[in-house]
Amino acid sequence: MRGRFITLEGIDGAGKSTHLRWIARFLKDRGVRLKLTREPGGTAVGEKLRRLLLGGQQRPHPETETLLVFAARREHLDKVIIPALDAGLWVLCDRFTDATYAYQAAGSGVSWKKVGVLEQWVQEGLQPDLTILFDVIPAVGRRRSVRQKRPDRFEREKESYYRRVRNAYLKRARADPRRVRVIDANSSMARVHKQLEILIASYC
Repeated sequence: MRGRFITLEGIDGAGKSTHLRWIARFLKDRGVRLKLTREPGGTAVGEKLRRLLLGGQQRPHPETETLLVFAARREHLDKVIIPALDAGLWVLCDRFTDATYAYQAAGSGVSWKKVGVLEQWVQEGLQPDLTILFDVIPAVGRRRSVRQKRPDRFEREKESYYRRVRNAYLKRARADPRRVRVIDANSSMARVHKQLEILIASYC
């Protein structure tokens, strides 16, 4: 039986990584076999591209950046995601293609249509079964990011950039409300976990 593909999305500072660990424990306690992964990354090639994309001092052209993201995604699908799903594992992934629409398209100005062409070419129709969007206002997200770690290149962007990114995520949620489920990440951790418990239990 094919596994399920769950992705986590949100602007930087929304708490995805923390909530991913909580979701993993929640699912494992219910006997779900899991594969945890992330984008960009998840493979040897993907992790090298991740370091280039996040850590470089010089920013590539936004379309170059988009092509690199999809190159990493093609490897990720081939080496990790599809084999895990075929083996019956649930894949829990920190970011996927919704992030490309949000960051590279809305944030950096790449054509929405061009991202769609690459999405169809690379994914061949594959979409997550569930996308959990942790929605937080940009000011809160930025405060959390700065407090937690040294910011990467994207985390150093202006608040106006993150407003565009957040609006794109919410646009994606409105366009596909059955797949993209919005969680209010402005509230306390306990309230976020309660929302997650109700949502994820319905998929188990």
